Amino acid sequence: MTIAKVVELVGESKNSWQDAVQNAVSEASKTVRNINGVEVANWTASVSQGQIVGYRANVKVAFGVEAERR
Repeated sequence: MTIAKVVELVGESKNSWQDAVQNAVSEASKTVRNINGVEVANWTASVSQGQIVGYRANVKVAFGVEAERR
C-alpha cells in the first residue's frame, strides 16, 4: 500500500508563474524525497506602477512516504 503526504508551499519568481511553481518544487526536493506530483492551488502577483513585478504560486507537493525500515 502506498501512502502519500502533501505539503503546501509558496513559490516565487520575478519571471513567471511557471517559474514560481518550479522554484517551489526545486526547493522542496532539496529536503523531501519521492516527490511525485504537484497541484497549483492559487496564482497571485505583485504589481508596481501598473506592471507585474513578482509572481507567486501556492502549490501542494505530494510525495510518497517510505515504509519503516526494520
